[in-house]
Amino acid sequence: MEELIRKANVLMEALPYIKRFSGKTFVIKYGGHAMADERLKESFALDVILLKSLGINTVIVHGGGPQINHTLKRYGIVSNFVRGMRVTDADTMSVVEMVLVGQVNKEVVGYLNQHGGRAVGLSGKDGTLLLSKKLLQEVLREDGTPEEVDLGFVGDVVRVNNDLLTTLKEGGYLPVIAPVGVGPQGECYNINADLVAGRVAAALNAEKLILLTDTPGVLDGGGKLLPSIAVAEMHRLIREGAITGGMIPKVECCAAALNEGIKKAHIIDGRVEHAVLLEIFTDRGVGTEINR
Repeated sequence: MEELIRKANVLMEALPYIKRFSGKTFVIKYGGHAMADERLKESFALDVILLKSLGINTVIVHGGGPQINHTLKRYGIVSNFVRGMRVTDADTMSVVEMVLVGQVNKEVVGYLNQHGGRAVGLSGKDGTLLLSKKLLQEVLREDGTPEEVDLGFVGDVVRVNNDLLTTLKEGGYLPVIAPVGVGPQGECYNINADLVAGRVAAALNAEKLILLTDTPGVLDGGGKLLPSIAVAEMHRLIREGAITGGMIPKVECCAAALNEGIKKAHIIDGRVEHAVLLEIFTDRGVGTEINR
């Protein structure tokens, strides 16, 4: 009986969140270990399908860094990174598109549909979903002055085709987006999946942007999880070196999406089963909530 009462209490804790978010839009960036472990893949798929059944419109943007690394290694191509962004020449771009669009996207769509979803795979080229331009990354020289670095075929999103996503939503479908963009002349761009998720969330005026990572969330200088931080504090942690590497584009895309109107951003540990549900439908959550 105690176990049954505990389950009832869990449902009661989730009820106000279910009522609040029904009819809203969540954009989830799916990546990291959650894409590699069979148990976690099933957990994520069931979380997303439950959100959809509760009337929460969900859009998924997936990564694929480990899969890209594995394929590049097979071809003998070495990658360099600048502030968490992969420098992408023409050969690397061909591999990125092949892996993200032809392999990873189809796997994610297949897994969701296998577990009862109605997922549809897209890349930024489909219906010009992600109109893009070249991204010049700003870095600091040794003297502290800024410098723009050309990363090759690395892009930024200029415009998101909301009409396509709205049509899919109205049809009851679950969009799954590979982070490959298209330029005005048809050129192909490799775009950071966190950045794409942030741009899509802003374009859809989403209630939440949720990034799955391989860390508990945003950590302070002592390695302690920060359950909630404001954008100003996030910038301070970057300046102090507490936030580094691949976490920088994650928090920066959250800040940009918040500035463009989304309500809340979350960075959570995708290695935890049902991390999405635990973050959204419990009072404490399991990751870091970023707010204005």
